[in-house]
Amino acid sequence: MTESSPSLGATDVPAASPAPAGAQTDGHATRRPVTPVSAEAQQPVFTGEAPAGKTFWANLNSPFTLGLLITLGGLAALALGLAFWNLSTIIIYIVFALFAALGLDPVVRWFGRHKVSRPWAIVIVYTAFALVLAAILLLVVPALVGQLTAFFQDLPTTVNDFQQSDFYAWLTTTFGAQVGAITDQVEQFLTNPANIAAIGGGVLNIAVNVGTTISGLIIVLVLSLYFLAGLPAMKVGFIRFAPARNRAKAGALTEQISDSIGGYLMGMVVLAFCNSVVAFLLHLFLGLPFPALMAVLAFCITLIPLIGSVLYWITATVIALFTGWVPALIFAVIYLVYMQLEAYVLTPRVMNRTISVPGALVVIGAMVGGTLLGLLGALVAIPVTASILLIIKQVFIPRQDAKL
Repeated sequence: MTESSPSLGATDVPAASPAPAGAQTDGHATRRPVTPVSAEAQQPVFTGEAPAGKTFWANLNSPFTLGLLITLGGLAALALGLAFWNLSTIIIYIVFALFAALGLDPVVRWFGRHKVSRPWAIVIVYTAFALVLAAILLLVVPALVGQLTAFFQDLPTTVNDFQQSDFYAWLTTTFGAQVGAITDQVEQFLTNPANIAAIGGGVLNIAVNVGTTISGLIIVLVLSLYFLAGLPAMKVGFIRFAPARNRAKAGALTEQISDSIGGYLMGMVVLAFCNSVVAFLLHLFLGLPFPALMAVLAFCITLIPLIGSVLYWITATVIALFTGWVPALIFAVIYLVYMQLEAYVLTPRVMNRTISVPGALVVIGAMVGGTLLGLLGALVAIPVTASILLIIKQVFIPRQDAKL
């Protein structure tokens, strides 16, 4: 019996395995049934490690470690607060020096636009500042000391003249005999040198305060010189903190802020100088006492934004009443007219090109700054407020507008 050979071209095909029970076939392929996954198999498997971003909550399993970290954080915050409190005087010096440098920078750049190098411009500005300061000290300090001495020496005569004036008679008629008792008590208090020393905390404390003030002024002058010399490099370093794509905008914003602060401070100094000149001339021509002292007082008080001129007007008018009600009335009227001229003519011309802040924000900023840092806070409140408004207008609002 002969075996049959396979046909030409035939291939060996493996036998198909039998389909399992429940499988469906379509003649070509076998579909296996889908096994349902139990609910227990769908639950995540916990390995005992906290997922990324949840490590803080994992520390709750170790209360000792968590308590130690919280305690160390609180102690670090307390130490930083105490360090800031102890360094508050140095921080105030630094802020004063930085604002002085920003205030002198427009003058230095003006020299730069006239082909003067920055180092020589700084030398010229500080030399001129030193000469002006020396001239003021030579002219004002001797007169100031002499007028203060004359004030205390002539105080009984001044009080006697005041008691002979019509204004004193009106006060006595209106308020009774207690006006005379109050006047006598004020005279006795001011003529007693021990009381004057007690006001300043004693002679030793007065000397310490004077020495501290002088050393502080020297520190501020030296720091402002360094800040003014390195101001361009400081701006470049500050801009480099921004991402590279935003550095052009950050540079323009930094220049606008520094220009507004510098222009504002220079404007405040110019307006205070005008107030001091007007006060000196009024006291001189009206025959009021202590013209040099009142001019210095006018310069210092009118540096305070918003209320400086009003405070000086009230103070100088009250002091002028000791001379007579007619000179005091003339001074009050003329200085009030000058205040209107300053508010509607001088201030817009000096300030409008450098800074623009709504009136309500000016008042709020001045109150907040004065409450936190006193005179320094009142001085820097308006330019800081303007800088914050500039950042909001050019950074925050455009980002919000871009969100659709």
